[in-house]
Amino acid sequence: MIQAPAPRPTPEEPEATRRPAGAAESSRANRGWWDRNADEYQSDHGEFLGDAEFVWGPEGATEDELQLLGPTADLKGAAVLEIGAGAAQCSRWLAAHGARPVALDLSHRQLQHARRIDDARTASTTPAPPAFPLVQADAGALPFTDASFDHACSAYGALPFIADTAHVMREVRRVLRPGGRWVFSVTHPVRWAFPDEPGPEGLTASASYFDRTPYVEQDETGHAVYVEHHRTLGDRVRELTAAGFRLVDLVEPEWPAWNTTEWGGWSPLRGRVIPGTAVFVCIAL
Repeated sequence: MIQAPAPRPTPEEPEATRRPAGAAESSRANRGWWDRNADEYQSDHGEFLGDAEFVWGPEGATEDELQLLGPTADLKGAAVLEIGAGAAQCSRWLAAHGARPVALDLSHRQLQHARRIDDARTASTTPAPPAFPLVQADAGALPFTDASFDHACSAYGALPFIADTAHVMREVRRVLRPGGRWVFSVTHPVRWAFPDEPGPEGLTASASYFDRTPYVEQDETGHAVYVEHHRTLGDRVRELTAAGFRLVDLVEPEWPAWNTTEWGGWSPLRGRVIPGTAVFVCIAL
């Protein structure tokens, strides 16, 4: 079970900037950020995400609705790798539909939340829900043999925080069997041209869509504590095709009338006019 974290000194407010950040710096910064912020993230967004739901993004589109991994009935018995699983909500949904998921995340604290939810569900549900492995690892070095999985998925996990996502695409292709699906959602690239604000100030472009300089939050010594990387739609397509995938769909969920939630820069106001999420649906060749 998750224990209350020990009190920590209040850190200085990090400085936000745009500057180069390589693979090692990005991995170190983001593992630390997610370990420090996992409790707050799950507290703020856990109800929206559910304990065993498969939500593709802040708009609230779900795998139940979209079936981007294929017909739900076909998932029974399928080995599915979830990359950047967080508290493993999507893996829990997959297991409930008969799949054999593996939930992988860089953050130990996020996986502790996954274990907390599993323990609570096991204690309160008869029969106990199906169990599945939790693996702490970097998406750029997947600890699995070739062709280990039928499908792979990631709902806002890992990819935005990795410097060399072309390498990650090759790693995912390596562990997938031919014909397997690789479905992942990320912040829609067009949003990088706009301020990350949910109100009217977030509706006016203020940066170049083509500026791929990473967004970095750094401490007073200049060390990165959070890094996010931007790729254009064209960049993503080239990464995927070079890795051995065929892109079969690109889903841009529209903001539904029922969703009144603000989540960072996502909001009903912006969602009516600017796409917030891009979901790539690919087949391994």
